[in-house]
Amino acid sequence: MTSRADADSGRPDGSAGKDAAEGRPAAPPRPSRPADPKPRSRRAPAGAAVLRPEVTEAIRAAVFEELAAVGYARMSIEGIARRAGVGKTAVYRRWRSKLHLVLDLVSALAVQGLPAPDTGSLEADLRLLYEVTSRALRHPVAGQILPDLQAEAARNPEIAEALQKALREGQQSVTRGIVAAARTRGEIRASADESLALDLISGPLYWRAVVAREPKLPKHYLPSLARATAGALKAL
Repeated sequence: MTSRADADSGRPDGSAGKDAAEGRPAAPPRPSRPADPKPRSRRAPAGAAVLRPEVTEAIRAAVFEELAAVGYARMSIEGIARRAGVGKTAVYRRWRSKLHLVLDLVSALAVQGLPAPDTGSLEADLRLLYEVTSRALRHPVAGQILPDLQAEAARNPEIAEALQKALREGQQSVTRGIVAAARTRGEIRASADESLALDLISGPLYWRAVVAREPKLPKHYLPSLARATAGALKAL
């Protein structure tokens, strides 16, 4: 008795037979090809979009410039693309919207961090940290972007979360290192409150640059701040 599988697909043993659907003689089975001893590497699909790094960096730079020029609310993908010298499609290949674009850039700040000072003394470490941070916060672009994003953060929880991560976690990775080194050298007590120490280190400059928005620091402010902060940390 002929099985249904034999009738539909031809006889597996290659004997003569009739094709059930069309009534033609079944074709002899094709000889199997020997296995390729060397697996071939998979090729990228033809026409696949290649995200060139230099275009991505041009778009990132354009976002910061556009934020500083018009603010988040008025910023548009069209404006970013025009400033970067690319088409809108190049932007949308990388980010779905301006919100995702800004969230990505702000979140990236958290992992960039600051150079960790290692001078051998707490006060000198603090002074170096303050000098680097002060220059970054006084940059015209940062001076425009941070206050604007803070205003947007009050209305948008996603921006608030990303901004907090960028401003706190990026700074904390460095300040924790300063505190740990000072503990190892015996400059501050092992029982010192780390959370309070981080606030003491990071708070003053952000207050002046982001909240009070003072364009220029008083003369000798940074050395005095480093000395006062070191004294406060030793008193914890």
